[in-house]
Amino acid sequence: MFDLEHGLDQLHSSVTSRWYFRLFTIFVRCLLAIGFIPPSIPKIMHRPFTILPDTNPVGAYFHALYNTGFYYEFIGWSQLTAALLLLIPRTSHIGAFLFLPIIANIAVLTCSVGFAGTWLVTILMALAALWLTAWEYDRFKPLIFSDREGRAKGRLLQFVWLPLLFAAGGGVIGFLWWLIRLGNFSNYAYVSGMLALGGMIFGGFVALHYRFMPVGRLRDKREIL
Repeated sequence: MFDLEHGLDQLHSSVTSRWYFRLFTIFVRCLLAIGFIPPSIPKIMHRPFTILPDTNPVGAYFHALYNTGFYYEFIGWSQLTAALLLLIPRTSHIGAFLFLPIIANIAVLTCSVGFAGTWLVTILMALAALWLTAWEYDRFKPLIFSDREGRAKGRLLQFVWLPLLFAAGGGVIGFLWWLIRLGNFSNYAYVSGMLALGGMIFGGFVALHYRFMPVGRLRDKREIL
């Protein structure tokens, strides 16, 4: 039977042990970092990123983004942080993790608004960021394959009292909404009932997650072998 974890371990070890893959990875790190620094500066300084008119979909988007205030600057700081983390060997894995969702979002954006030519560049950058993330497989592997020795002990009738508890909470919230006339609903009794039902369903999911939550120290697979 194929062991996925063992197979990925072997593949990662085989790729990272080759000097040309190492050199390629370092090249990609530096290239992506350099590619992120220039576009981050205008955002941090809160300057327009493009001079395209609002009649252009790309220009309209960046104009609206520019008017979001400090969110526009936050994007710039995020890009700059990811770039600097990539350039530092000890933090390059954090930079890759941060870089991937940012560039993936940009790639989808450039494709959706028809940013001519740029969409291909951003897709290649997203694939490069995916490569860098896969290169750090050994660092995030415990998030996927590590297991704990036990499961949370079930409480008495947890699948009964937890849903009822949250259902009661939903009913109380509905009553408070009625007191302050929040939302100006025509039928607050119906609203309270729906909140209670939603609370019961929510409580069921809480009970389910509690029942199967891993607890205890991490299992040492060498002990099993």
